[in-house]
Amino acid sequence: MNKKQIIKSIATQTGYTQKASETFVNAFLNTLESTLSKGEAVTLVGYGTWSVRNRASRKTINPKTKTMMTIPAKKVPVFKAGKVLKTAVN
Repeated sequence: MNKKQIIKSIATQTGYTQKASETFVNAFLNTLESTLSKGEAVTLVGYGTWSVRNRASRKTINPKTKTMMTIPAKKVPVFKAGKVLKTAVN
């Protein structure tokens, strides 16, 4: 399911227009992005938690040139599913 399909599904379920549903989806995604960029977690009880983890730098071999290279440390977003979501999927 892509963003457009999510917007259409929300519009169908709520009775709002697709334009209004798109506004809601964009507001949620913007809030999620800005909160994670501050290093804070976003938790929806039962559904799951989005958070940011630090990934350490590491050395690897470039398969094309066979030379050693270092991949720099970075922050990555992580999602951990909650109990309600895990139950619904299984």
